[in-house]
Amino acid sequence: MIKKKRISDMKKIILVLLLIFSLFLCGCGGGKAKEIYDTAQLEELQNNPEHARRLYAEIMEKYPDSEFARKAGERLKALDK
Repeated sequence: MIKKKRISDMKKIILVLLLIFSLFLCGCGGGKAKEIYDTAQLEELQNNPEHARRLYAEIMEKYPDSEFARKAGERLKALDK
């Protein structure tokens, strides 16, 4: 009985560690997405909307679940007006 409890506890600990690790990995992509987004913003300021569009599209493709994908989509809509 004690061994089963220990195994159950270890499984829970491993599950929590995997969850924390997964969240950490998801958060790491945000740095690169922000970097590309900032570059796209600079391209807009430098009157280079075509390159900005490509960069925004790259963010949406590579980091679809990031906040920068949402922002990139908004910028693409604004550039198409």
